[in-house]
Amino acid sequence: MGDQILKYELRENVAVLTMDDGRANALGHPMIDAIGAALDRAEREARAVLLLGRENRFCAGFDLKVMASGREHVTPLVTAGANLLLKLYTHPLPIVIGCTGHALAAGGLLLLSADLRIGAEGDFKIGLPEVAIHMTLPIFGIELARDRLARNHFTTAVTQARVYNPVEAVQVGYLDQTAPSGTLAEVAFARASELAGLPQPAFRNTKLKERAATVKLIRDTLDDDSRTFDGAAS
Repeated sequence: MGDQILKYELRENVAVLTMDDGRANALGHPMIDAIGAALDRAEREARAVLLLGRENRFCAGFDLKVMASGREHVTPLVTAGANLLLKLYTHPLPIVIGCTGHALAAGGLLLLSADLRIGAEGDFKIGLPEVAIHMTLPIFGIELARDRLARNHFTTAVTQARVYNPVEAVQVGYLDQTAPSGTLAEVAFARASELAGLPQPAFRNTKLKERAATVKLIRDTLDDDSRTFDGAAS
């Protein structure tokens, strides 16, 4: 499961996943595969999932080495990332993220894919900076943002590539609340425990109905859009 970069702990009825690659928690194939496998395991033995990052770093986006290595490498990575985001977005269990620090590009998309997002207070950057760094945001990123961000902030956040601090990120819709960094994990765990008490299959079925239109649009466009992934996301 990629134990060196992702720790899995079943705590009461919450699966706690902690990303830590020793750097910026970039989404390369190993991290994507590890999170996907952990989500499958959680579905079998937990009632909610809590995803955390390392101190001061949640996720800096897709692996830049791969993103700079040509379309033949970029397309499989970004497609795998899109499928992981959909897995989170449609997962039958409540997904809570404790955003431990910077969450940029694909890190911001992870936030948009979760059910509840709690960010550490501090001088952290959260957002989708793709346009500012000469990259086109893929359709799956735009549609996740359209679904989760406040309508009056959508264009500024997506097309104008504005990056926010955690307090601003709550107003925009990347986060639902903030907490002091020292208590973030426990606050997020408490919220995950609350959501774990929601009855199934009522939660799963309602979540899928709520998100069905966005999921269909993303799946219907993913193959065609993937042809433009030569550095189209980071």
